[in-house]
Amino acid sequence: MTEHSTRLYNEDLAPAKERHWGTFSIVTMWMSTVHSLGGYAMAAGLFMLGLAAWQVLAALLLGMAIACVLMTLSGFAGQRTGAPFPVLARISFGVFGGNLPAVVRGITGIAWYGIQTWLASSALVVLAVQIAPGLSPLTSGGFLGLSFLGWVSFAVMWFLQLLVVRRGMERIRKFQHWAGPTVWVVMLFLALWIAFKTGGRVPWNFGTQNLSGGQSALLFFTGVSLTIAYVATLLLNFSDFSRFAPDRRSVRRGNFWGLMVNWLAFVLVVVFVTAGSIKVFGRAITNPVDLVAAINNPVITIVGASTFMVATIGINVVCNSVSPAYDVVNLMPKHIDFKRGALISAVIAFIILPWNLYSSAVAVNYFLGAIGAILGPLFGIMFVDYYMVRKQRVALDDLYSDSPSAAYYYHRGWNPRAVAALIPSALVAIIAATVPTLHDVAAFSWPIGAVLAAGIYVLIAKDAGESRHETRFSAPEEKFDLDHPRVLSSE
Repeated sequence: MTEHSTRLYNEDLAPAKERHWGTFSIVTMWMSTVHSLGGYAMAAGLFMLGLAAWQVLAALLLGMAIACVLMTLSGFAGQRTGAPFPVLARISFGVFGGNLPAVVRGITGIAWYGIQTWLASSALVVLAVQIAPGLSPLTSGGFLGLSFLGWVSFAVMWFLQLLVVRRGMERIRKFQHWAGPTVWVVMLFLALWIAFKTGGRVPWNFGTQNLSGGQSALLFFTGVSLTIAYVATLLLNFSDFSRFAPDRRSVRRGNFWGLMVNWLAFVLVVVFVTAGSIKVFGRAITNPVDLVAAINNPVITIVGASTFMVATIGINVVCNSVSPAYDVVNLMPKHIDFKRGALISAVIAFIILPWNLYSSAVAVNYFLGAIGAILGPLFGIMFVDYYMVRKQRVALDDLYSDSPSAAYYYHRGWNPRAVAALIPSALVAIIAATVPTLHDVAAFSWPIGAVLAAGIYVLIAKDAGESRHETRFSAPEEKFDLDHPRVLSSE
C-alpha cells in the first residue's frame, strides 16, 4: 500500500476527476494566448525580419508545426495522468526535486504576470484619458514610478484578473470561451476597414531586404525558433490544462485548430492590417490599440481597446497565472490550495513593481532572460524521460509518496541524473540567451538548451525506467486510488 504525504498531496494536485476541457475549450485557450498585444506585435515583427512573405509564412508554419507536435505530446502526459505540471516534474526530478522546475517556471510566470498586467493598465490609462480628457492631470507626478491614474488602472487590471483565476480552472475555461474569440470581431473589422481604405492593395513584402543565401537561412530559422519560443513556456506546463481533457483526441484537435489554423489565420490578418497601415498612415502601426485610436472614432477606440485589454487578461491568465498558482501549491500543499496559490502569486506580482522591472535592461535581458533560458533544458529532460526512458510508464500513486521505497524518491527526494543533465545545459542556454556577442544565437537558446539537456539525460539515465516500482500495470481508464498503487502503461 502506498500512502500519500501531506507534503506532496492535496485535492488540487491530485489527478483531475472532472474532464470538461474538450476541443473547443482548448481552441479558445490558444486563442487567448495568440490574440494579444504581444501576439499581434510578434506576428507583425516576423514579416519585418527582412525575408520575403512566402519565406516568413514557411518559417511560421514550420515553427508552429514543431510546437504543435511537442505541445500535443506534452499534453498527452497531463491527459493520461490527470496531474498538473509540478507533479509530473516529480517523475524526472524526484518528489522534492520537482520543486526546482516548479519554482523556475513560477518565477518566470509571476514576473511576466506583473509586467503584462502593467502593460494592459497602460492601455487603460490611454483609454481613460481619451474618454475623459479631464483625467489628464492625473497622469503626471506619482509615487514609486506610477502616476495616480497609473496606480488606479494597474489595481483595476490586477483585480479583474484575480477575479478570474481565484474562481478556479472551471471559471478560467468559461472565461476563455468568449475572451479569445471576441478579438476576431475587432480583427476582422480592422481588416475590412484597411481593405476599404486601400482598395485591398497592400504591400505584403514590406520588410524585404536584399539578403545573401546565408543571411536568408539564418533569418528563416530565426523565424522558426521565435515562433516556437512564443509558446515555449506552455510547452513545459501545458499539462495544467490538458489534465482536464476527456481524451487524447480533444488535446490533438484542440492544438491543431487553436495553434496551427487559428495562429496562421491571425498572422495573415495582422500582416494585412499592418501593411495596410503603411499606405493609410505612412507608417507601420504594430499595436492594434494605437491603430483603433488612429481611426479617430470614439466608439471604435473604446470597443477595440477594451477588447484587446480583455485579450491581455486572457493570455496573462493562461501563460502567467495558472502555472505559478500550481507551483506555489506544490511548495506547501498542506496549507495552500489553488485559490491561495493564485492570490499569493498575484500579490508577489504586485509588490515587485513590475514597471520598474520592465524598464530595467538588466532585469529583463539578464535575469528574466536567464530564467527563461532554463525552461528549455527542463522541458528536454522531462520530455525524453517520459517518452524515451520510461516509455510512458508511470507509478501514479508514488508521485504523492515520500517513502524512501517509492519510485520517485531517488536520493532524498531528488534525482541526481536530472540535476546532472540540467546544470551544463542550463549554463549553455543562459550564455546563449544573455551574452551580447552571441546576439544571433539568442533566438535559439530554448531549442539549444532543450536538445542538449535531452541528449545528456538519455545518456546518463537510460536505465532509470527499469525501476521495480514500475512493473505493475493497470488500465489507464481506472480511477486514481491512493489505497491501491498502480502504474500507467503506454498505449
